[in-house]
Amino acid sequence: MGRRSHPGRSALVRRPLPRWAEPSGYRLTQYIPTHTTMQNENGDNVDLYVPRKCSWTNRLLTSGDHGSVQINVGNVDPVTGLFTGESTPFAISGYVRAKSEADMALTALAKANDAKAASGAE
Repeated sequence: MGRRSHPGRSALVRRPLPRWAEPSGYRLTQYIPTHTTMQNENGDNVDLYVPRKCSWTNRLLTSGDHGSVQINVGNVDPVTGLFTGESTPFAISGYVRAKSEADMALTALAKANDAKAASGAE
């Protein structure tokens, strides 16, 4: 029976190490990735999963972070005070939520976004 490759290493090329790098009696192999990112002809990123980052801590929100949330906060016109129909997404990690700091973080992020929008409107 032939040996099957490991399912997680299907996209890797198996190359032997040079003889000088091998201890006696062992045959080591080196796994080299065949690609780093998937891009189309225009250079756009077309990966199936692109991780998000927490807006407050800049931590990566991995697929296993089931406590993370993304909240869309509506943009308001600074002159009229009416909703413009656009929104700004804020991602909050499960770590921030577990530390009970999500309310403070979202308030500070919204205030910073308002200040940035007001300075850009003038």
